[in-house]
Amino acid sequence: MPQPHPSQPQRQAEAKRRLRPAPLRFEPGMSDGDPEHFFDLESLDDPRELLARSTELTLAFRAAAQRATEFQAIAAAQLADPRRFDQLSVESIAEQANWTPDYTKKMIEFGRDLIKNDHKGYGPCY
Repeated sequence: MPQPHPSQPQRQAEAKRRLRPAPLRFEPGMSDGDPEHFFDLESLDDPRELLARSTELTLAFRAAAQRATEFQAIAAAQLADPRRFDQLSVESIAEQANWTPDYTKKMIEFGRDLIKNDHKGYGPCY
């Protein structure tokens, strides 16, 4: 799980090297109930190609998870904003996101920092 509140220099460094999800070269087919099918990796015979493609997928999923976590933090901060007429409590946000109240507080703080420091691309900020 990513650290919810990185330091300012660390955040700036991360923003510069932010990974973008790797483009999929193909749409994965339906697995037909076969749990062994995963992005057709099992069909690759060359170990170098398998390593390259599976690494590409790993990096893409990590980047997507990190970006999704940032959006969770933004949403939590927006929902907790006291200026909203429909403000939610920490407990309500925690319940919705399946987080502990302590983690929710950290995510709200992280989201507020994201909104304050780099609100471009995160939608409307309150």
